[in-house]
Amino acid sequence: MKKYLKELELASALLLVIGVVLSMVKSYAIGAWPCGVGLLIFLTVFLYKAFHWKEYERDNKQYIVILLICIFILITQMIFHK
Repeated sequence: MKKYLKELELASALLLVIGVVLSMVKSYAIGAWPCGVGLLIFLTVFLYKAFHWKEYERDNKQYIVILLICIFILITQMIFHK
């Protein structure tokens, strides 16, 4: 698994971008699937690095900040989107 972490991160980011673009162009339902798969891949990489904290401490701190920003954006969209 350690060999493929960068590839998995790139794949998850690519799927997230594809999902966002599809949801803006086509519909939310079509874009949700690539986003969901991308988030699951990102979650597996995040959990692997969390269990190996000493080795990936810098990456983990960046991931925590990114996840907090994403949660904040999602909450603000849920509140203000009507």
